[in-house]
Amino acid sequence: MILRNTLFILLALLAFANPLYAAVDNFEEDPYVILCGEADRAIDAGNYEEAAARIIDAMAVKPSSPTNLMLLSNLGMVYSYLGRDSLAVATLDEALRREPKMTMAKANRAKVLLKLGRDKEAFADFGDVIEADSLNADARYYHGMMALYGGDMNTAETDFKVLEKRMPGSVETCAALSALYSMTGRDREAIPYFKELLIYEPAPEYYAGLAGCYLATGELSEAGATINEGMKLYPEDAELYYYRAWLNRDRFLMDDARADADKAVKLGASPTRVQSLFK
Repeated sequence: MILRNTLFILLALLAFANPLYAAVDNFEEDPYVILCGEADRAIDAGNYEEAAARIIDAMAVKPSSPTNLMLLSNLGMVYSYLGRDSLAVATLDEALRREPKMTMAKANRAKVLLKLGRDKEAFADFGDVIEADSLNADARYYHGMMALYGGDMNTAETDFKVLEKRMPGSVETCAALSALYSMTGRDREAIPYFKELLIYEPAPEYYAGLAGCYLATGELSEAGATINEGMKLYPEDAELYYYRAWLNRDRFLMDDARADADKAVKLGASPTRVQSLFK
């Protein structure tokens, strides 16, 4: 996570660290502040090469500034956005070497490690962030999702309870709880969260997830309406064909079900999973 409004936070930190700053009339002309502002604007514009250069320039102007830790953490994520993930990890390692308790840098490193497929290390970093800040919703989301797909349902449930309290109704909370409830057989509880996700973003996986929950609860009309709506937007989605095959099977339209099953496999669905519909 890049800390937004870095310049505003920087000014507050500098003023707190050195009260003389608050009385300087030409504070806005400080090269360090100017460079940080330029980095902020470059990040907002998606110009990450420029942002990295300005952050490095700012730290060179004041190498001993305590706010450089925040800049290092931001620089690590900028490198990750540029696809330089090894350099991103090294940068975040350096921030944590200087301040081992910096949760923002540790959470950022966890995300880069996750991107690199170093799941065990990422999970440990997210766990450390939660240990230091039990209400950190961002860490709870990632930690819980990793636990869920790793089969640790109890940890996922614990993390998502905190997430729901901290960010009720958010995209992250809806994604987390829809996944948790649908994967643990609580399909009826998952339905409202999938419906909420479709309001945020009509993604094919949300249509498929909602359709699957309706099918699991025997609500065939609702499942059919969801699948039709999803197929209007995503006519070549394998999951939607899989669920339509399931729907047609339950409606005893076996020829249609098998045709949809064949189409799902052609579009990339698992043949074993699809064929299990007919066993």
